Amino acid sequence: MRITLKGRYALRAVLALAEMGKNGEMVSINSLSEAEDISSIFLEQIFFKLKKAHIVKSVRGPGGGFAFDRPLDSITVQEILDAAGEELSMKFCEKNVKNCDRMTECISHKVFASVSDKIDEYLRSITLKKILENKEFKPD
Repeated sequence: MRITLKGRYALRAVLALAEMGKNGEMVSINSLSEAEDISSIFLEQIFFKLKKAHIVKSVRGPGGGFAFDRPLDSITVQEILDAAGEELSMKFCEKNVKNCDRMTECISHKVFASVSDKIDEYLRSITLKKILENKEFKPD
């Protein structure tokens, strides 16, 4: 399993949006770009995908920008990574699972499939609200 730069930036930018737009205020891509030191062009691509997934909404023009489309307690880390285009499946076998004739008796596959399921379950359980309220997620 590997989370790409796009996935990491998506999560960072969404958390920055949550901090900067606490009362539903619109936050510009340029403000997010400066705050997180991420290219505004790259952020525009990410936020286009987040908007398509109904995680954020946007308003054009002066005073425009991005805000959340839903409450923070309904947006999970898994959704953000999925929207950014992350493929979070574990690659634990060189063979294509569909063409594997050992699939039914392969114990290692079952172990790693279980690990992958647990990771997905964990990422689905973490909401933005939980991250922002929970000190265990925040750096000292």
